[in-house]
Amino acid sequence: MKIINVAIDGPGGAGKSTVARALAAKYGFAYVDTGAMYRTIGLAVQRAGFTPGDVPEVLGLLKVLNMGLEYDGEGTQRMLLDGEDVSRQIRMPEISGLASAVSAIPEVRSYLLETQRNLARTRSVIMDGRDIGTVVLPQANVKVFLTALPEVRARRRWKELQEKGTPQPFEDVQREMNERDERDSNRPVAPLRPAEDSVLVDSTDLSFEQVVAVLSSLIDRKLAE
Repeated sequence: MKIINVAIDGPGGAGKSTVARALAAKYGFAYVDTGAMYRTIGLAVQRAGFTPGDVPEVLGLLKVLNMGLEYDGEGTQRMLLDGEDVSRQIRMPEISGLASAVSAIPEVRSYLLETQRNLARTRSVIMDGRDIGTVVLPQANVKVFLTALPEVRARRRWKELQEKGTPQPFEDVQREMNERDERDSNRPVAPLRPAEDSVLVDSTDLSFEQVVAVLSSLIDRKLAE
């Protein structure tokens, strides 16, 4: 069976995860949310009483970290920490900043890199994150950089938090998103940027269905080769 790897990169609130899950379900590919892995490490750091600035302690934590990944009956990725399903906990607003901060530690990225690549070696995957097309899967068959205007992305994240029962003032969401964009784009290791051979998709004025259709056409083209 032909293995197809799809890399979807972009800033927060661009719709990467929602679109990736829909495409994975449509094509029967595995969906890999790399951001959830960094969030799980961020949660582990928080629970251990450290901050991302405590780099020696964070690196020591990696040596004993018991993190797992599994899929439920609907193909949804679930993250485990010490055997506990923490898929909901890692979506809390305070974990976003921790995930961004720990992701800037080179050793953390190295720790996860081979795990992420192994997931794509034996199966077709749709993997989203911030450095998939540039670092994790530079040979991906399809590379997309999905983005939108900052205010639009912040509004989407604000609505998402409301729907999950963890509302925040819009101004706080916008500020935190801008801060994360700044950190992710300017970190020295694997900064957020489009791969040279990626397709830029701006979802500002596109519906969810339109974005899925655009990416589907790219995948269909590769499947037909």
